[in-house]
Amino acid sequence: MRSAKLYQYQLPMDSGVILRDQKLTQREGFIVELEQDGQIGRGEIAPLISFSRESLQEAGALAKEQLALWVQGKEVQIGNDFPSVAFGLSMAQMELAGELSSEGQYHCAPLCSGDPDELIPLLNAMPGQKVAKVKVGLYEPIRDGMLVNLFLESMPDLQLRLDANQAWSKEKAAKFAQYVSPSVRGRIAFLEEPCRSPSDSLAFAIDSGIAIAWDETLQHAVQQADFQLEDLTGAKAIVIKPTLIGSVQTCQALIEKARSLGIQAVISSSLESSLGLTQLARLSHWLLPETIPGLDTIGLFKAQLETSWPGCTLPVHTLDQQTLVWQSA
Repeated sequence: MRSAKLYQYQLPMDSGVILRDQKLTQREGFIVELEQDGQIGRGEIAPLISFSRESLQEAGALAKEQLALWVQGKEVQIGNDFPSVAFGLSMAQMELAGELSSEGQYHCAPLCSGDPDELIPLLNAMPGQKVAKVKVGLYEPIRDGMLVNLFLESMPDLQLRLDANQAWSKEKAAKFAQYVSPSVRGRIAFLEEPCRSPSDSLAFAIDSGIAIAWDETLQHAVQQADFQLEDLTGAKAIVIKPTLIGSVQTCQALIEKARSLGIQAVISSSLESSLGLTQLARLSHWLLPETIPGLDTIGLFKAQLETSWPGCTLPVHTLDQQTLVWQSA
């Protein structure tokens, strides 16, 4: 006997969260809950405003349609046209079937800015490799270059992941590189999407010797019918954000292909709730056990949802406190 529920949640965000010049005061999404033979599987469907191609309303409508089919015993088949729905439903099915690792990779690359002294305690608590992430492109490239250089020179065992979100022109990216000493550039693990144009990003990597990673470029390319990862040449890494990419199976295939091509893959968040974030940690532990994921986003929330992130002291809102928008008869 199968049954299903779909909850719509709203969680307050920290007042400083800005997405592409748009202030995000609350995070909205859906939690799908599948039940069969006494087992429960959940998944999060949460399109990210300004980044997802599907709206919250479109995602909710498709989720209800597919849940109705699943309850009838029919196979749920969702392409990646609506990546958030494909990911959330595939995750719920995987958890229901007991196929998702119970262990999670909760040691994440901390997101930092400003003072290197604030970063040291976080890095000391990390086992193994010391990796942190810095957002660049929000200020002048000279300031970003000086900050990154300060981090790397202050901590000789630090590896930095940088993310520019395609903010720079080729000239501004070059200006950034001028203020990062050549002697420390090798400890920039990668810089995600430095330029608006992928060709400019590739030219920057060649000219500066700073490795780059595809994020938005990957999200766009994977939607094309003739997509081949081999076509995204020149990058050291790909950043996989399942909510923006598609089903667990799609993400797994990308990781396996990247491994065969010698490209690093990193699982990263799209501001999922604590419920979705813990599932991403479990997914990362299963598919990329040796790689530190980019999941340090719980601090951008003012509350958690149903499942608490380890060590987080934010209040936890339960699913029962959310809006039940659909359930099977």
